[in-house]
Amino acid sequence: MTYAQPGAQLAVSAEPSAVYSFFRETAAIAEIELKKLLRDPTEVLSRAVQPVLWIVIFGNVFSRVRAIPTGNVSYVAFMTPGILAQSVLFVAIFYGIAVIWERDLGIVHKMLVSPAHRSALVYGKAASAGFRGAIQATIIYIVAFLMRIPIRWTPLSILGVLFGAMLGSAIFATFSFIIACLVKSRERFMGVGQLMTMPLFFASNAIYPIAIMPHWLRVVAFLNPLTYLVDALRSLMIGPGQSSHSLFTNFGVIGIIFVILAAIATRLYPTLVR
Repeated sequence: MTYAQPGAQLAVSAEPSAVYSFFRETAAIAEIELKKLLRDPTEVLSRAVQPVLWIVIFGNVFSRVRAIPTGNVSYVAFMTPGILAQSVLFVAIFYGIAVIWERDLGIVHKMLVSPAHRSALVYGKAASAGFRGAIQATIIYIVAFLMRIPIRWTPLSILGVLFGAMLGSAIFATFSFIIACLVKSRERFMGVGQLMTMPLFFASNAIYPIAIMPHWLRVVAFLNPLTYLVDALRSLMIGPGQSSHSLFTNFGVIGIIFVILAAIATRLYPTLVR
């Protein structure tokens, strides 16, 4: 008969407890953020107006001009995944303002002295941002249905789009989190946020294919995480023939980017109160 060492038993029993504690803390932070959103959903709904206008006005005008080659796919269908990615970007990129506001109210100080894992604080906020991304995807699908845009309506593709929108929103919310930790001021954050949104959007394949870009812009698009998000959404909503990379590659790249940004945000979060 053999007996396990007491230290080994404690290590084995402590590991699941730590993992459970992390997920519980992450869920608690996400729940708090979701309650804020449910009490005042005007921010998400107001930001949904802009992508709707892009599809209804910009998409219909350029589909008549036929200036952008999209193959056998209508331009409105081609740009719909890009506008969804744009919507996710615009909703999430200013997420850091709420973090600075929490710092000014002293909420961040209380969070940091709590026994919660620092990473759970970051992942919880990223999860709540992902819910906002899912709302934007739902709105885009409603617009596509009303305008009879020819996109894929299979359950798997819809679930994939929702997952992609949530992951993309988590990425840009975490990026916004990092900016907030660096600038520590709402005024400076607004300037940096507005400076970042348009270059990220236009230096991607959201409204035109990479093939027609000049060489230098292709290099920028290759480094732009929004490009991979758009590519994944376009593959799911239209078909793999409209994407530059495989679905596995796109989700792999944006997944790695999210993990890296979350790790950086976890390290920078305590500096927000200094």
